[in-house]
Amino acid sequence: MPTDSRALITHIRELIATPSISSVSPKWDTPNTVLITGLAERLETAGWQVDIQNIPDTPGKQNLIATLGKEAEEGQGTGLVLSGHTDTVPCDDALWASDPFSLAERDQRLYGLGSADMKAFLAIAMSACADIDPAKLTAPVILLATADEESSMAGARALAASGKPAARYAVIGEPTGLQPIRMHKGIFMESITVTGQSGHSSDPDVGHNALVGMQVVINELQKWQGELRAGPLNDAFKVPYSTLNLGHIHGGDNPNRICGECELQIDLRFIPGLNRDELRTELNQRLRRSLIRHYPDMDLTCKSLFDGTQPMLTDKESALVKTAEAMTGKRAGAVSYATEAPYLSSLGMDVVVLGPGSIDQAHQPNEFLPLDQIQPTIEIIRKLIKKFCMA
Repeated sequence: MPTDSRALITHIRELIATPSISSVSPKWDTPNTVLITGLAERLETAGWQVDIQNIPDTPGKQNLIATLGKEAEEGQGTGLVLSGHTDTVPCDDALWASDPFSLAERDQRLYGLGSADMKAFLAIAMSACADIDPAKLTAPVILLATADEESSMAGARALAASGKPAARYAVIGEPTGLQPIRMHKGIFMESITVTGQSGHSSDPDVGHNALVGMQVVINELQKWQGELRAGPLNDAFKVPYSTLNLGHIHGGDNPNRICGECELQIDLRFIPGLNRDELRTELNQRLRRSLIRHYPDMDLTCKSLFDGTQPMLTDKESALVKTAEAMTGKRAGAVSYATEAPYLSSLGMDVVVLGPGSIDQAHQPNEFLPLDQIQPTIEIIRKLIKKFCMA
């Protein structure tokens, strides 16, 4: 641990103690403005130029873009972004051994909601930059703190729409066990509703049973599952093909009524090279064709539950990838979960996902960050800054 380790732990403690849950359910969703304000005050005191971005149509949610070194407008397309999301998933306090909003230090670990995923990274990145002389920077270091990564990606989408920040490289500090990641799958979630005609169950001919129509839809989805499994393939992933999951279904309201409506919710995770919007269009078209062919009197509607993200793919020959591999001693890999990387890529940056902790701890009771990964993370960040911002 660095000599100022207690100050760093105190900062992590403050971040954990500031609830900033994002959820599609208003019951759980909370603002992140208090956390953003606290980060801004610390950064401004340390000499960073701070820009707070309100998220359109999302009250109480903000992004923070802090620049050390050159003014942002003078450093367009240069420098290094250190990025982390400020939000966490909801949690059930009863499943935790300690208060999830009160940092607990035991067994050489830091326990708390957001310790691994991923509030601690923001504090670690700031600690890594604490001794940097801005006058020695030939390109800016940019700290990025985003909103709502765990729910809507609203923060990342707002950044992409605004064209900020502008930099050449970006590191997203999601928990990867300090292995650089250059690829991940894209994802979207969809609601599929079949509408028929309800009626008394004593006479099947008076209605059109939506459950029967949904059976056709499920058969078509299973056929598509098989096609996706067959290819295209990418052996860099543990699951080398795109996956389609049938996650939730509900239809009808009583055994003695013909089901008039049935809804199925799915998610689709797809490998780089495939396109979210094209897949969503194909989903709608092939399900509609199949249902009409069997039951022309029924209707099908597809609605986005989560607009989703495109896949991440950073060139293996990128200077950032090569440098991250050399610094960690680990080959850049691929993961099946999604991050904000595609949005930063859309701004012209090469991106790697690289951070302390394990994704296995994310979204789990008793989430923790191993203490022995903090100092290596600080050292990697300092080396990256020296390489890309002080050359």
